[in-house]
Amino acid sequence: MKTRKEDNQTSPMEFLLLGMRNMPTLQIPLFLLSLIIYLVIVIGNILIVVLVVSEQHLHTPMYTFLGTLSFLETWYSSTILPRLLASFLTGDRTISAHGCMAQFYFFSSFVATECYLLGAMSYDQYLAICQPLLYASLMTWKICLQLVAASWLVGMLVSATVTAFLSQINFCGHKTIDHFCDFTPLLELSCSDTSVVTLVSFIVSFLSILFPFLFTLVSYVCITAAILRISSNMGRQKTFSTCFSHLIVVTIFYITLLLAYLLPRTALLKQLNKVFFFLYTVLTPLVNLFIYILRNKEVREALRK
Repeated sequence: MKTRKEDNQTSPMEFLLLGMRNMPTLQIPLFLLSLIIYLVIVIGNILIVVLVVSEQHLHTPMYTFLGTLSFLETWYSSTILPRLLASFLTGDRTISAHGCMAQFYFFSSFVATECYLLGAMSYDQYLAICQPLLYASLMTWKICLQLVAASWLVGMLVSATVTAFLSQINFCGHKTIDHFCDFTPLLELSCSDTSVVTLVSFIVSFLSILFPFLFTLVSYVCITAAILRISSNMGRQKTFSTCFSHLIVVTIFYITLLLAYLLPRTALLKQLNKVFFFLYTVLTPLVNLFIYILRNKEVREALRK
């Protein structure tokens, strides 16, 4: 990994994370807001993990997936928010090139893992609703743990592949990044040929984002068809309520993901891009936490004990 053309704000091996520096009067409120959000995310998700591990009646595949998702989102938020909080306190917005690559690796790894984990959860919902008589034999503890392990393994491997190629390109120019160390902002700073890393990224994006998304979509099409075949309104509502929380989480995750990455990176949409990245990286884990706590009766009952 190389950088060239040192500027006034960063050393040759550093990047400058712009963040919200153009709003100096809001630095303290933004720090307090980000700190509260981070603490709620970490404490809430750790609490869910503890409940899933300690409560015997939560020892099911569905809650194993939920506990894994909560554990994942604790680390997911921890790749972005602590560095953001430190920059609010110290005013130092620089990050080393190696630190930037590490941030990109862990963040992209957790995003890919979450895509596959949400896909595995949708498969679990599909079996529970569409194949209830075969559920116990098709979703065994062994299969559940294999799906969890595969989600983590694939997420780490695809992220390592892109990071390895990305770390080989040369960086030059102003070396400033709007939000955090992500693929597109880093690619924009390159002064070398990026065709190979772009091709690798396209293939990896298909495997780690589009494929799980299509799998999740097909699962919910089958689930919807199965629910519509139920004759009674009460039966349909009861069945739909079992997958409603997961459906909301999936919808929010993919909508914010697509808006963050597909919105044109123009000067006019620059601030809007920051808003969508904030929603995608910070508010989504917070919303997911409240959805699973407020919408899940068994989790609420476990919290009351």
